Amino acid sequence: MPDSTLTPQPVSENTCISIQNATISYGSYEAVKNVYCDIPRGKVTAFIGPSGCGKSTVLRALNRMNDLIEGCSLRGRVLFDGADLYDPSVDPVEVRRRIGMVFQQPNPFPKSIYENIAFGARINGFTGDMDELVERSLRQAAVWDECKDKLNESGYSLSGGQQQRLCIARTIAIQPEVILMDEPCSALDPISTLKIEETMHELKKSFTIVIVTHNMQQAVRVSDMTAFYNAEAVEGGSGKVGYLVEFNETEKIFNAPTQQATQDYVSGRFG
Repeated sequence: MPDSTLTPQPVSENTCISIQNATISYGSYEAVKNVYCDIPRGKVTAFIGPSGCGKSTVLRALNRMNDLIEGCSLRGRVLFDGADLYDPSVDPVEVRRRIGMVFQQPNPFPKSIYENIAFGARINGFTGDMDELVERSLRQAAVWDECKDKLNESGYSLSGGQQQRLCIARTIAIQPEVILMDEPCSALDPISTLKIEETMHELKKSFTIVIVTHNMQQAVRVSDMTAFYNAEAVEGGSGKVGYLVEFNETEKIFNAPTQQATQDYVSGRFG
């Protein structure tokens, strides 16, 4: 386990989000503890690890989605552009506007394709050319060609993979700085998965992306950096606590990890 006495590190200008000694609990149960991780700007960072190691919990902490879970609390700090996201003066709604999220299951609004994009932008005060914003967002999410002739049809009329790209476009439309993706391809077929991955390569030109994935080949294909999480049994208890084992360039994590546990996981010995 990492040493909990480590002192917070200064944040470099290339760091978008700095997780400093973060411990996240559900009630009295510590789900993940003592996480240190500097997520670089303009890159794709993957969180990998076995089920129950806390990677999705850490991801949700990055835009305060865990606030919506009763009894969930965070100790430590999460800095975004150098500002503490958990400072009492910070509005979590504004955090979620600047740090958007795409979920595991596609979840379009029960509205037209056009309104799926326009709705969020409108309530966030967008006053520009809405037609242009809708087209640009759908293009950035690589779904414009499949949608352009049926913008007034329901978002539910699209296939699963198209719906997920619509949700990415909806996130892009409110012009966040960061996009979080929680296993965005786990419910999709291989062809749709490939399109999402190609989209991510384009999106990182404009956004910082953090993705949770169980698919290690996907982590290799899409990410620049990889954080490997693991979990160990709690002494005298029945649960497990997650922790960050190793964080490095993806190539090093998969080809030359410094920790034996990382080597065992990426080579398929457990997980």
